[in-house]
Amino acid sequence: MNVYDFKVQTVRGEEKSLSDYRGQVLLIVNTATKCGLAPQFKELQRLHETYKDAGLTVLGFPCNQFQNQEPVKNSDMEETCQINFGVTFPLLGKIDVNGPNADPLYKYLKKEASGLFGSGIKWNFTKFLVDAEGRVVKRYSPTTKPLKFEAHIKKLLEQAKSKTLVH
Repeated sequence: MNVYDFKVQTVRGEEKSLSDYRGQVLLIVNTATKCGLAPQFKELQRLHETYKDAGLTVLGFPCNQFQNQEPVKNSDMEETCQINFGVTFPLLGKIDVNGPNADPLYKYLKKEASGLFGSGIKWNFTKFLVDAEGRVVKRYSPTTKPLKFEAHIKKLLEQAKSKTLVH
């Protein structure tokens, strides 16, 4: 089992298979537009713009489980992210990341890479880095800024490229 085995909802309520991203390095993030960490959207966007042609996809999953910091509808949230933060990377439908209604993808991510204080997601902007084979390779805390692990992303992109050249 890997990340590509999951299906998620788009902001428009359509089903989206993560197998569509097979062969790409993924950065999966639970987001919230009203969060104090929301300035990270700009760094996520910068990574997206810099490395999308090299095989990186940033996937944002809005979540309203932390102090009601994503209270708006999917369509409004997507517009807010575009206008306020210049986001062009894929934003998917709002999900729960913890509790009985946690999205199956997030149950899997937490199992594969538990955090410092256990498997639960502690706050918005917890980040999971997934290699081009669909394996979770690293979990980053909400306060770790995305550009801090840019070198790790580049390394995974280089590994993916070298495997493609071999095959």
